[in-house]
Amino acid sequence: MESPTLSDFDLYLFGEGRHWHIYNVLGAHIQTRNGTEGVRFAVWAPNATDLSVVGDFNDWTPGHHPMTVHGASGVWTVFIPGTGAGSQYKFAITTRSGNQVFKTDPYGQFFELRPSNAAVVVQRGNFSWGDGDWLSRRSKWAWHKSPVSVYEVHAASWQHHGSGRWLTYRELADQLIPYVREQGFTHIELLPVTEHPLDESWGYQTTGYYAPTSRFGTPDDLRYLVDQCHRNDIGVILDWVPGHFPEDEHALAKFDGTALYEHEDPRRGQHKDWGTLIYNYGRHEVRNFLIGSALYWLDTFHMDGLRVDAVASMLYLNYSRNPGEWLPNIHGGHENLEAIDFLKSLNQICQSRFPGTLVVAEESTSWPRVTRPPEIGGLGFNLKWNMGWMHDSLEYLQQDPIYRQYHHDKLTFGLLYAFSENFMLPLSHDEVVHGKASLLNKMPGDDWQQRANLRLLFGFQFTYPGSKLLFMGGEFGQRREWSESRELDWFLLQYPEHRGLQKLVQDLNGLYRREPSLHARDYYGDGFEWIDCHDSPQSIISYLRRGENEVTVVVINFTPVPRYGYRIGVPYGGRWVEVLNSDSEYYGGSNVGNPYGLEAREVPWMDRPCSLELTLPPLAAVVLRPES
Repeated sequence: MESPTLSDFDLYLFGEGRHWHIYNVLGAHIQTRNGTEGVRFAVWAPNATDLSVVGDFNDWTPGHHPMTVHGASGVWTVFIPGTGAGSQYKFAITTRSGNQVFKTDPYGQFFELRPSNAAVVVQRGNFSWGDGDWLSRRSKWAWHKSPVSVYEVHAASWQHHGSGRWLTYRELADQLIPYVREQGFTHIELLPVTEHPLDESWGYQTTGYYAPTSRFGTPDDLRYLVDQCHRNDIGVILDWVPGHFPEDEHALAKFDGTALYEHEDPRRGQHKDWGTLIYNYGRHEVRNFLIGSALYWLDTFHMDGLRVDAVASMLYLNYSRNPGEWLPNIHGGHENLEAIDFLKSLNQICQSRFPGTLVVAEESTSWPRVTRPPEIGGLGFNLKWNMGWMHDSLEYLQQDPIYRQYHHDKLTFGLLYAFSENFMLPLSHDEVVHGKASLLNKMPGDDWQQRANLRLLFGFQFTYPGSKLLFMGGEFGQRREWSESRELDWFLLQYPEHRGLQKLVQDLNGLYRREPSLHARDYYGDGFEWIDCHDSPQSIISYLRRGENEVTVVVINFTPVPRYGYRIGVPYGGRWVEVLNSDSEYYGGSNVGNPYGLEAREVPWMDRPCSLELTLPPLAAVVLRPES
């Protein structure tokens, strides 16, 4: 049998941690050698003493197809003629202690449906993309001046087939895309569809960093979903998890009998809270594995961005650890210097190689300059989830309205830091599970007040500075907590009040996309001005949003008491029109408001030259703009 060769340059780049197409080198790749088609297998296992490929083509017999190691690189290879697409395989690894372990391919691009876990050889390059126009526009996209509104989706529970099974990637394309397009979102964010063994982990305990889960179809089926999204002007963001990985015996843990991908010392290498392992970000080959994974999804699946999970757990050596349970860095601090360097490299490489893609940080602390360039000390992300806004807003709205006046700072504090980062406002899956209640059931009061409060929250979110993210089901007022094991409660849409919530989100998306004042300066301080943030006795806030030349006024009444003749200052005289009122009867509200427009008088108020007298509906957000 002919022994395959890898170029010395491939091995050099991998050893340096800089092989950005490593997914074309390691793993299983169909090739033709001397006129014979077969598969070249390559895997990094520097501490193995012996290694072979086992699969359905050799009755899973260790030693039948031995691999050859390439010098000090630790990369083992073999070419097996007669194998091809659909062949199932693992690696039989003999460790230094003489034990034999069977491992799946870290670079495998497809796997059996769980609970089976063998890798499957795939033929790449057969998919015919039709999204060239989208990719061309994306490369020139000024995202920071554009609306970004994300619908967060868990593929296994958004909707089920009539028989009760999951929808496939192709069925999601047929059903999810028209829905998202009708609702007006600019992007879908998929909870991890990287391969994972446990349904209950929602994909966050990944074992296949280069493989879409086989639960919903093949890699080309996922490509079809992304392609159809792009043809319908919808971007796709992938939830991606470089912060930890599970301890499953078949996967990365102790891959060649040693702590290869993880740290050996549990004070650096274990997340006790999650029962997972932490990557050794200081090892070049591990960094290459992770950055290669990110680039693989952007390259071969045309993903429009990555949402990086649990960034805080990567940044801090003492994350969720007691004294004595962690090791300081070389300077004695708690910062994970290797992870910081990894994240900077990840962001620079992704954004330089794929302009217009977004890398979003779920970072829950006050770590500075998360979305600032590495050259000025930042981490280089495009966007960061604004967890402070989310927690403050939900905590405030869960108060009975009579007590909200004592918590007014929850509404205003966030503007002190709102432009220190490029923020995304998340109402995510994490807020509607584990006893936290659905968004609707978080709200106080009777059924009507709960829905009004939720409409108000959406109005606040879509007019507050920052891009938007909403988890599926929130848009129509899902009552039950989300569960990964069942579909959303779509039957609620038979009731007009739930259809009203859905209609409001649709109209808010439309307004957000149409009105430059609501998105063009989302990440700049000159895009927002308070009109009045001091009316805590009546629990009312009012503010201006500005674009380059446009202006919008937002007034929100957080009590169930209508306010008549409520005066606010505005920058211009003339006629103002109500362009959205969350209390409209179309949304299930009481239809109190200003349907015929208002005339701004030259009566100075709140340090502004003119003022309006409004009718403020109960528990509602009102949006106005000059008529001309």
